[in-house]
Amino acid sequence: MQAGLRADPEGFLASFLTNFYSVPGDGEPRLMVPLEQVSAATEVAKQASLDALAICIGLWLTDFRADLAAMSVPTLVIHGDGDQIVPFPVSGRRMPHFVPDAEVHVISGGPHGVLASHPDEVAAALLVFCIGATSAAFAAGKPGRSRSAANKSE
Repeated sequence: MQAGLRADPEGFLASFLTNFYSVPGDGEPRLMVPLEQVSAATEVAKQASLDALAICIGLWLTDFRADLAAMSVPTLVIHGDGDQIVPFPVSGRRMPHFVPDAEVHVISGGPHGVLASHPDEVAAALLVFCIGATSAAFAAGKPGRSRSAANKSE
């Protein structure tokens, strides 16, 4: 992949971002956002250093599972079941095994770029999760401090 990026940065980015916002279709991936969104994302990505982009590709193979076990806060995993970049069965579905008390919200027909393709469903899932996490914290007697209360005590 790094060689492909270096050989044709714009072509690589356009292809990668098309997959980022697509789900499997009948014989060909189905784009879940307007083509203009892919073009805009490609323009932003083109501003990055080619070396930095290549290094990022190398990091995709890093195994972070040991780090996940150290997470001690309520965790919401939002994952599209049509993700072609990091497929749900090998990633999102497995998160509760690695992250204590992780909650998984699957977006049906969602690509890797669910924030852009399914913004309303992502927002609703976040609200439900945050309300539940806040309620659980209050029930446990650990509601946290508001920013203003924290500032007054410092």
